[in-house]
Amino acid sequence: MIKAGRMIATMGAAVVLASCGDGGQKAEGDFKYLIDEFADLKIMRYRIPGWDRLSLQQKEYVYHLGEAAKYGRDIIWAQNCEANLPVRKAVETIIGNYDGDRECDEYQDFLVYAKRLFFSNGIHHHYAEDKFFPDCSREYFRSLLESTGQTAQADSLLTWIYDPDVYPQRKATGRTGDIVAESAVNFYKNVTRAEVEKFYEDMTDHDDPQPVSYGLNSRLVKGDDGVIREEVYKIGGLYGPALEKITEELGKAAAFAENETQKKYIGLLMEYYRTGDLRLWDEYNIEWVNDTLGTVDFVNGFVEDYNDPLGRKATWEALVNIKDHAASARTEIISENAQWFEDHSPVDSRFRKPVVKGVSAKVIDATTLAGDCYPSTPIGINLPNADWIRRDYGSKSVTIANITHAYDLAAQESPNSTLKEFAWSEEEVAAAKKYLTLTEEIHTDLHECLGHGSGQLLPGTPANALGEYSSTLEETRADLFGLYYIADPKLVELGILPDGEAWKPQYANYIRNGLMVQFTRVELGKKNTEAHMQNRKLIAEWCYEAGLKDNVIEKKSRDGKTYFVVNDYMALRGLFGELLAEVQRIKSEGDYKAGKALVEKYAVDIDPELHKEVLERYKALNLKPYGGFVNPEIIPVRKFGRVVDYRVEYPDDYLGQMMEYGRKYSTL
Repeated sequence: MIKAGRMIATMGAAVVLASCGDGGQKAEGDFKYLIDEFADLKIMRYRIPGWDRLSLQQKEYVYHLGEAAKYGRDIIWAQNCEANLPVRKAVETIIGNYDGDRECDEYQDFLVYAKRLFFSNGIHHHYAEDKFFPDCSREYFRSLLESTGQTAQADSLLTWIYDPDVYPQRKATGRTGDIVAESAVNFYKNVTRAEVEKFYEDMTDHDDPQPVSYGLNSRLVKGDDGVIREEVYKIGGLYGPALEKITEELGKAAAFAENETQKKYIGLLMEYYRTGDLRLWDEYNIEWVNDTLGTVDFVNGFVEDYNDPLGRKATWEALVNIKDHAASARTEIISENAQWFEDHSPVDSRFRKPVVKGVSAKVIDATTLAGDCYPSTPIGINLPNADWIRRDYGSKSVTIANITHAYDLAAQESPNSTLKEFAWSEEEVAAAKKYLTLTEEIHTDLHECLGHGSGQLLPGTPANALGEYSSTLEETRADLFGLYYIADPKLVELGILPDGEAWKPQYANYIRNGLMVQFTRVELGKKNTEAHMQNRKLIAEWCYEAGLKDNVIEKKSRDGKTYFVVNDYMALRGLFGELLAEVQRIKSEGDYKAGKALVEKYAVDIDPELHKEVLERYKALNLKPYGGFVNPEIIPVRKFGRVVDYRVEYPDDYLGQMMEYGRKYSTL
């Protein structure tokens, strides 16, 4: 299964000056984008440009799609780990009912843990995937539970929260045992990796030109009788109460859809939730990908399989958005030329698509983030995931402008930046300030619109042949496609880049980030485990090694600090193309052994001395490496008992929104 393009904001993307061009927004009055900071996290707000230009019908549509999105919140919590919902509800009970000293240090430490828990949709770090722990003592946490009437469950809750050997990793990586049995994710119960693989191998028809993504929407459980069964996500099945509320709101949304196609695929999605039939999921995706005319769009479903150690089962996510018609001109040019990019790709002609179908791209502004997109969200998405749908019907790619701009504008509210700290020269800094905001967006466009949709599997190659390495290798492939083509003169010819120098800061930034800066997100001594971070390290490390003889990338030192400097940009482009050709071959042929070798050699292990240095330099900047968002509140305006409009408010209380969502949208 192709991993959908979930382009996560890199460290470099959040340090450059903001562009308030197409789709952007300027800060107004005293509006602050950055509203909270704790642990390694920052919380921001994002605006919805163009809201007042929507018709009442479109606002109604957005509102009910947003409600459908929020009602799926409990699903992602339950999927991430079976302990998550009990822990969250216990924490919510404490926050809502504790009448003791809320100003003491230990209660403040408890609140930080609560905020981290809400941010990660569970007890594991949202990015590193290791379990994190409260700074307040176990005894103090017990006192909070007991004082709020939770004595009976205190022992089990405290074990889940504090014991490092219980659910140590959401997705087991870097371990020597069974990655299914050792992962905390709630996709499997009492089964081994071998049993899972045999179960789905027996179901799969490798000769089917339209293969079903078996296992995408289910948990696999071995009962006391030794029989392995699927618990399917559907109304009347697993997560039924949540799916019932989602379906109810989708039905309300359909009444305000912009066209008949939207009504049709919403109906298919609702029927899929009622039945769990994956053929209906495919039908929905085909209809959805062909809808390119509307202003309002959404993602809603069990979509991404990043959290599954075997890359098969999907977490629930939702995103509601409106199209930025002016900013989409750039992405439309890219998508219109998709065949040219495919034909000129440096990969073997056997692995290219002879005919690129249905590639559409647009710039959007998010209106609601939910599930696995909340509060931490991608900045770009490419869907659907099924390779055969991409091949026969195309894909839909989006760049989320108001999220990118919120990152940029929030960064301006801090006096420090990683760019100034880790760039070698003032010239690099100046070039980045001039071009990097634009080229980050263009790289995202290329990654999502063309990268994920490029190439083809050879006949007989299973979609999930790369197993646990598929996520990292797919993101590697899409990033390399974007990196290779952002330096192509074709982009200047098409009017996408202003000149032939604009792409160079993107290369410099990518190498800095892949080799150094991103490791501010990893605890010293830990391995690099997240798929997007592995992808960036793989590319940067491989190119550094491959270019050593010609000094393409040079490791320099000044005042006891390490820097990586690109000396030959065109040679680096050639290396990107060379690696792209190999990664595409691995994917097209399903070469598990070669894919594993690439990831394990270049993507996982971090040099401890360099890592220590990076962490010390970053700590001095007093910045937070991860960011997430509160949603705007879309509020019905009623007059004489009927809705006459919807207004938008921008809350600045992160904990308040989390508590409100717990009260209003809990279903499980």
